[in-house]
Amino acid sequence: MYDMYLVLLVCIATVILSMILTAVYKRVAMKFNWVDVPDARRVHNKIMPTMGGIAIFIAFYFALFILLPIPTSLILPIFLGSLIVLLTGCIDDLKNLTPLLKVIGILLGALVVYYFGGISLETMTLPLFGTLEFGSWSLPFTLLWILGFTNAVNLIDGLDGLASGVSIIALTTMGIIGFFFLTIQEVSISIMIFVLVAAIAGFLPYNFHPASLFLGDTGALFIGFMIGIFSLQGLKNATLISLVLPVVILGIPVTDTLFAMIRRKMNRQSISVADKNHIHHRLMSLGLSHRQTVLAIYSVSAIFSIIALLYNFSTFWGSILLTISVFVGVELFVEIIGLVGADRRPLLKSIREFGYKLNKKKPDDK
Repeated sequence: MYDMYLVLLVCIATVILSMILTAVYKRVAMKFNWVDVPDARRVHNKIMPTMGGIAIFIAFYFALFILLPIPTSLILPIFLGSLIVLLTGCIDDLKNLTPLLKVIGILLGALVVYYFGGISLETMTLPLFGTLEFGSWSLPFTLLWILGFTNAVNLIDGLDGLASGVSIIALTTMGIIGFFFLTIQEVSISIMIFVLVAAIAGFLPYNFHPASLFLGDTGALFIGFMIGIFSLQGLKNATLISLVLPVVILGIPVTDTLFAMIRRKMNRQSISVADKNHIHHRLMSLGLSHRQTVLAIYSVSAIFSIIALLYNFSTFWGSILLTISVFVGVELFVEIIGLVGADRRPLLKSIREFGYKLNKKKPDDK
């Protein structure tokens, strides 16, 4: 069992270390011209140092390897897998990798944690159907899970502090659930999650609007990858609800990713084609400022996290009702901000038609 005072001190030390490393790295990035140049897709309009995820990576693993008594056998596969993803992000920030090469880098990292870390989806228990064995499908399901979460976080990294702040909210929720509701083995993972939160928190003051340093794909891919593998730690033998929880916790990036794919498919575009119709773009088009947009998305992320916590106290049917409510709420949110398109609002249209029928005047009685 871990000394909680030690864990708290390590988290505080990690925040301070991350802040120091970030300040030092910012100078290094400018010296070596590791910068992000604005273009038509960018919201910022000046050259900014990038790849700030390197400082988060170093602070995080320094705490795990040096400051905490976590077995090296548990950390090492995760370290090696995430290092591959971090390097993939670095190369992309410097050389602009094709989407395929980025996917290959993420999958290589996922293969390392699958084969050497034992992180995988193996079975799933469904009500009425019993336990399903993934068998040979365990590997592709695990790889798709990690790839999906990694890309989801990377996709929302479009405004100052957005990806880092949303990730802090999501990871904190995952850590709380793992610490209070899962087994001793998951407690170790929860502590690692809280240390990652501390490392990101030390970076956030430099990244929040107006930012002086960007995460870059380096940081967004690394954080997304870590969220993907941490969410899998409690899912080796998954239930329907345990499978839903990480998706709800990451509600904003998952929604943005899913509806970006739907939008591009409906517009007959490749799903890898970038556009300026993500959630943050749509909110800003409605008149919100840069900072207001980020804070609004933080608030929605916090709502998703509260819902995820409620699952742990709900009955099975209560969880079903929660899930239905989440689907309806997400659809309304998506249609209100026009995430798929201004003319594609089937639920709002149905509500308006229903309201019109209710308010339709009855003929006068004679």
